[in-house]
Amino acid sequence: MVLHLGDPAKLKTKKIVFEDIYPARDSGTLEQLKELSSKRRAIEESINESSFITEAIAREMSGGLTSQSEQDLQKLEQYLPLLENLVYHVSLVSDNPRMVRWTSDLKIRWSSALSSSSFFNLTGPKFFEIDNLRYELGMALFLYGALLREWALEVLSADLVKSAALFRKAAGVYHHLAHEVLPCLQSELVLERPPEATSSVASVMSLICLAEAQAVTIKKAEEKGNTGGLLAKLHCGVAQLLDEAFVILPSATTECKDISARFVDFISSSKALHELKSYKFLAEGLKIAGQVGAAIGVLRYGLTNVQKKTPGEESWRLVFKQEIDEVTALLRKYEHENDFVWREKIPDHDELPIPEGKKIVSYIAYHPQRWERSLVFKI
Repeated sequence: MVLHLGDPAKLKTKKIVFEDIYPARDSGTLEQLKELSSKRRAIEESINESSFITEAIAREMSGGLTSQSEQDLQKLEQYLPLLENLVYHVSLVSDNPRMVRWTSDLKIRWSSALSSSSFFNLTGPKFFEIDNLRYELGMALFLYGALLREWALEVLSADLVKSAALFRKAAGVYHHLAHEVLPCLQSELVLERPPEATSSVASVMSLICLAEAQAVTIKKAEEKGNTGGLLAKLHCGVAQLLDEAFVILPSATTECKDISARFVDFISSSKALHELKSYKFLAEGLKIAGQVGAAIGVLRYGLTNVQKKTPGEESWRLVFKQEIDEVTALLRKYEHENDFVWREKIPDHDELPIPEGKKIVSYIAYHPQRWERSLVFKI
């Protein structure tokens, strides 16, 4: 079992009607702006849960897709190329005072799923407004990556290869977001921004997705009957990826001071869980090699270490308990064997072997698509 944080996909947004903001010079531009608004409205209604369309009709409209995540991904894949085209054409005339004024009238507003205020606002979600089309593009891409993660989890039990590929694809979306889209927003003079609109959080999400992809790959390795030594290295590699994410978090809190403790707890708890798994498989490898005393010492250390890092979320604690129970049972078995058969000395802590990390996954690069059609405004 693994820990899961579904919060990144729980974004909300306010309505935008592009054709009411940007005066079109010709009918072709007007039609494209209307289509852009229509595609966004489909996303708005779905994530805001304000659609009156039945599940059967939604499935028919999507060409038979049964997964809500997959249906929303399809909507975003239809919207993003149109949005990329608008961003491109608006940027060509971005210095024009009228264009600056029109864009400010868009009132681009998104809620946050990763800010602490999201969980304590009794009047509904707090919306962050930044009048820049790059903000709209960034939040749409963040949602796209989050939905890829959700779909990856949905197919996990049926198709490990597909699940890992979806996590890697999500990692690529967040990498593109962190390095190509969000840096352009850093100069925006806004009092506050959601964590989702910061490069550091996008980088953290990319590493989380890579860690999740490797965790799925480990399941595939277990099915193939790989040894404890390799599995220990792979679990340690997951922990190292999450540790890299944890190191970036201070930069995220500098860019945005309102990051939820639940998000931070998820990263540290996932890291601790995979560290314990790494110690378990390392011990199994040592036992096979005849080093029972070292195996016992490794298990004892792993249990002592993880018990200091119990997560706050109840469902995560249950996962921790299950893994701790398995390791505890394994330790008792080894101790019993050692007492009656091997009688090996247990090494001191500083003499114990430690897991070596091995990272075997990489992100699938995201290549933005742009519907290359001319847009002409009344400037």
